[in-house]
Amino acid sequence: MAHLFNRNVVLGVSGGIAAYKSAELVRQLKTLGATVRVVMTRGAQEFITPLTLQALSGNPVHSELLDSEAELGMGHIELARWADLLLIAPATADLLARLAGGRADDLLTTLALATPAPILLAPAMNQQMWRDPATLANADTLRQRGVHLVGPAAGEQACGDVGPGRMEEPNLIAEHAAALFANTALAGKRVVITAGPTREALDPVRYLSNHSSGKMGYALARAAVEAGARTTLVSGPVGLATPEHVERVDVISARDMLAACQERSASCDIFIACAAVADYRPAEIQDQKIKKGGEHSSLALVRNPDIVAAVAAGSPRPFTVGFAAETRDVLNYARDKLARKNLDMIVANDVAAEGLGFASDENEVTVIWREGEQALARAGKQTLARQIIQLIATHAGQPQ
Repeated sequence: MAHLFNRNVVLGVSGGIAAYKSAELVRQLKTLGATVRVVMTRGAQEFITPLTLQALSGNPVHSELLDSEAELGMGHIELARWADLLLIAPATADLLARLAGGRADDLLTTLALATPAPILLAPAMNQQMWRDPATLANADTLRQRGVHLVGPAAGEQACGDVGPGRMEEPNLIAEHAAALFANTALAGKRVVITAGPTREALDPVRYLSNHSSGKMGYALARAAVEAGARTTLVSGPVGLATPEHVERVDVISARDMLAACQERSASCDIFIACAAVADYRPAEIQDQKIKKGGEHSSLALVRNPDIVAAVAAGSPRPFTVGFAAETRDVLNYARDKLARKNLDMIVANDVAAEGLGFASDENEVTVIWREGEQALARAGKQTLARQIIQLIATHAGQPQ
């Protein structure tokens, strides 16, 4: 079944009588798993109140292009970037004309120009307006530009006419929206992903760890679910919510993570080691808090198990993907790690680059496999996660 799990939908509502159906459309989109933000034209607000759509969506309604309060948080460009889909329902004849003409004279038309996301329109107007050559030409122009249309349906209209022009029913529009994201690349596959840091205890108070936030691993788990996989997330201690439809296993130390992974890796199809596992742990864990002593102190460390290498050496063996977070000579270190640990694929990123890597919302990576590599340009981690999952799905399906 198609869904909108982890998808951000901007619902545009223009000024037609069918605007009353947008309330039900919000509900349908949320039922399919979408996060919804609503943008209303001034005309739309004459048919349905922003408060109604705010209550149903759970998010503030946007209406003004030059809204100083909105610009402090999510301005029109941020909203355009946030969207995975711009859905406009109803889309009036006037709106179709303005979109076809490339107008940007209100927030909704500006978003249509500014967003890289796909656009889906649900036309709604009088049957004669829909049949007018100008409207049909505008619709054709938009289709040629890659804009998707659903409907209009035919039937009795509010004005008493009968014919094409009715807005499609909300459930059908929501299903059409979900179908745009139908991704069965990993349908039926079992995927295990590690995420976050590990903590290696020194005493009851202190531990050794690193700066990993877990954001990339959690984004990969969402993307794997979107691709149809049964997904398990083995997570170190992070402050992130569990993605929907993901089984989460919480661990603390590297040895905890190894045990959880070994229990699950033999029965999974794909293993993605995204966690930043501590390379070493204290040789001894003190029962009581270590007290401050002299000017210098030494700490004996022992090496932690190599989780991804252990999984790659297993039998049966899943398609195994590693991560290489480096601060210099990134690609050479990653290629060496790919060969040395017998991995099928590795994702290399420079965590020393400003604004990228640990704790950031964006990243820039190179995915390397035995026969080639592909650089993925700087983008939000969720966008990169979808690209990485698609590459994994492509290569995991090839004979090894």
